[in-house]
Amino acid sequence: MLSLSVQMPQLQLLLFIFLRVDAIFMFLPIFNSRAIPILFKFGFAMAVAIVLFPLLSGQVRPLFGTIPELALAAACELMIGILIGLAVRTLFAGFQMAGQMAGYQMGMAIANVMDPATSAQVPILATFYNLIAILVFLSINAHLFMLRAMVESFQLVPLFGFGFNQDIMQHIIRLAGNMFIVALKIGAPVIVALLITSAALGLVARTIPQMNIFIVAMPLKIAIGLIFLGMSLPYMGDFLSRTFATMGQSVLLLMRTMGT
Repeated sequence: MLSLSVQMPQLQLLLFIFLRVDAIFMFLPIFNSRAIPILFKFGFAMAVAIVLFPLLSGQVRPLFGTIPELALAAACELMIGILIGLAVRTLFAGFQMAGQMAGYQMGMAIANVMDPATSAQVPILATFYNLIAILVFLSINAHLFMLRAMVESFQLVPLFGFGFNQDIMQHIIRLAGNMFIVALKIGAPVIVALLITSAALGLVARTIPQMNIFIVAMPLKIAIGLIFLGMSLPYMGDFLSRTFATMGQSVLLLMRTMGT
């Protein structure tokens, strides 16, 4: 008769691995979509945790005997996963911000669509930029890098080895600042072209007062914005590839910071 015996320290180890893996998945593109059933996310995170468990079985610690100790250890693992996922999420937030700024200049900020990832109303261009970023993210196998980074996180930041320090805060601040830089770089072609268009329309309105500039400006801005958006698409793939490569270095640096 087959008998299965699981010791409580090993069960706790599996729980902590699952908490870190699940926290990372909650912030990754595609996995954080509300269209994916929660039961599937839970099962996939548990499957990854079971695969990683034999590799980390040597890190078994003595049993946490009290609830505060168990809660503190679980909170540390959740914090590690949230910080790693946040490093990726801020980058995609920059892509959406680029679409919001470009859409505002084009006069399309009022036209919103449902974002399948967050179930929130977002501008059309923000969704467009976000979908392109996800496609490039998958095409260059950046999702596989994130899975590898997840495995390496247990080496760089061992279980129960998380320590929050000033370097982590500085790194998070740099990631937040990089979000605005990425948004400006991606939306720059459309934003600059529309700013010049607005200045030109202002001069026309002053020199030809008889022209109803409000009727002419809206379709003209939309047309110019779409033209420059199409012209910038061939260069966007290369820029996104370099950006995702930089993101990988930032994630590794963040994990080394958490492990010190």
